[in-house]
Amino acid sequence: MTHDAIDEMLFAYFRPVPAGADLGRRVLDRLRDGWDPERFAAQVAFEASGRGISLVRPGGRARPPVSRAAKRLIGRARQELFDYLQGRRAFFSVPVDFSSARPFQREVLELTHRIPFGETRSYSWIARTIGRPDARRAVGTALGRNPVPILVPCHRVLRSDGGLGGYAFGLDMKSRLLGLESSTPVLEGCTTTGIVCRVGCSAGGRMRDDHRVVFATVADARSVGYRPCKVCRPAV
Repeated sequence: MTHDAIDEMLFAYFRPVPAGADLGRRVLDRLRDGWDPERFAAQVAFEASGRGISLVRPGGRARPPVSRAAKRLIGRARQELFDYLQGRRAFFSVPVDFSSARPFQREVLELTHRIPFGETRSYSWIARTIGRPDARRAVGTALGRNPVPILVPCHRVLRSDGGLGGYAFGLDMKSRLLGLESSTPVLEGCTTTGIVCRVGCSAGGRMRDDHRVVFATVADARSVGYRPCKVCRPAV
């Protein structure tokens, strides 16, 4: 083999990988660097109204809960966040309060809230879906001011070229969350009950590990006789 051929082969092997294309590989690096999910979850500040979580922000102090119901919601959100960061939860069941958002931002946030776990969309896709195809930058601004990041998964929104864009918790955390989701199963079934749940469902938490099987889709589970859980409703 000539030196030129060797050079070309090495260049092809070590060429830069486009942003957003190597998340599956990066998850291993991110989850092995000593990061402590429990500490991170404990440092996140939450605020809640009687309707749901109204604020999530990195560090800092939050205002005291306005009621016992709000305090319970905050405790629930923190536990769900910890389970999510540990790879034990593929959805958040805690309600979110969008009442402080203006109409355009609320529309953007509600659509973003529905982006499935482990999937991504672009800012342009959101703009087109809400009927404002030229509003890509406005979408980015609305998500940049997302009062409840992670619960409303703006980390799943990327640039059209696959770049990460921005994120309130920083791009390192955005990359970390995307990598985490790419390695966390979405559905798990119980071999004794024949029920399939979303990972993190309270019903699924009672499964014994030796009775647990993982599925990629509800259709896969149904094809071998499993039925969707009525608690977490994975088919919805």
